[in-house]
Amino acid sequence: MRHRHGKSFREKESNSGDRAGQSCAGQLKQQRDKLKQYQKKITLQMEKERQLAKQLLKDGKKEKALLLLKKKRYQDQLLDKTENQISNLERMVLSIEEVEKIMDETHDAIEYQKQIDEMLAGSLTQEDEEAVLAELEAITQGDADLELPEVPEEELPEVPEQEPVREKEKVKKNPEREMLAL
Repeated sequence: MRHRHGKSFREKESNSGDRAGQSCAGQLKQQRDKLKQYQKKITLQMEKERQLAKQLLKDGKKEKALLLLKKKRYQDQLLDKTENQISNLERMVLSIEEVEKIMDETHDAIEYQKQIDEMLAGSLTQEDEEAVLAELEAITQGDADLELPEVPEEELPEVPEQEPVREKEKVKKNPEREMLAL
């Protein structure tokens, strides 16, 4: 059934489903990008704090430098967690995209099957049906007319376990021939 804008209701449903899937994958991608931005920000901040800790050590403020290095270590652990989250998000995006691809392929296959069903359901005339049945009969008759060769009833000869020595190999192993050839 066609909607007044030219799309069927099924097409509208599948498009809204695509948007939901795209928004889910899109949201995951946005989250991944935010995590990457956070990661860059923390990395820059950690480098600044490291430089500041060096300066504090030069100024004789060991306690403050130690505190900054502890903070840097904590942020480094946060970066590791962030990296794991980014990896998980990327795997989830790939999984969602794979599922969407499978769903699209399945939808296409269902539509194709429906087209075939509709074509077979009523579009063949009685004459076409008879022609199809005649062709089927001809194919099955063709298989029945196929003659196969007779299978021998006697037993096959036994195959020796060792390979027979070829004449060329006998010639090579004969030392008298080698001496004559010299």
